[in-house]
Amino acid sequence: MAGLWRSYQVLMTKYPWTVQLVTAGSLMGVGDVIAQQLIERRGLAHHNVRRTAKMMSIGFFFVGPVIGSWYKVLDRLVVGGTKSAAMKKMLVDQLCFAPCFLGAFLGISGALNGLTVEENVTKLKRDYPDALISNYYLWPAVQIANFYFIPLHYRLAVVQIVAVTWNSYLTWKANKIPRSQGLIRLGSDLRSHRPITKLSCSIWRE
Repeated sequence: MAGLWRSYQVLMTKYPWTVQLVTAGSLMGVGDVIAQQLIERRGLAHHNVRRTAKMMSIGFFFVGPVIGSWYKVLDRLVVGGTKSAAMKKMLVDQLCFAPCFLGAFLGISGALNGLTVEENVTKLKRDYPDALISNYYLWPAVQIANFYFIPLHYRLAVVQIVAVTWNSYLTWKANKIPRSQGLIRLGSDLRSHRPITKLSCSIWRE
């Protein structure tokens, strides 16, 4: 384990940006696997590999670049490593960045799941407030410690490790299909004579 950590540190020193993106994408994938297997209890036979791949792609191309860049900007906005500076960074992060990031994340996830604009807006209205409140239960304390103790180039990795549980919740929330949409898909399958059994895992109970 110590050897893996040393290897990670070496790679982080040589390729900080690339390693941060790979870490973010990989841990988003882990979060989705946990969501499907432990929260939704799909079982390996019904695991949605395509969904896991979508969530990993969001990690690679959205979560990693956006959060990694934000931490750099935040370090310029609030200079210093004191407790006071850490508190200020946490407040700016949680009051300004987190609400925007969370809305964008849920919106992108909905678009990748094939939701129309109207369906996506409806889903955001339903899920966003609950997700934001849940965010405030976890992240303020984590971010104060992160900004105070952790060097800049390790912050995204620390956040993503802590976020494995959070990612499980987010991927579950992002991929939760509204009941009305599930019924529409069921009707579409009946009309096209597709096997209903293939749809059974995609209609989630609210």
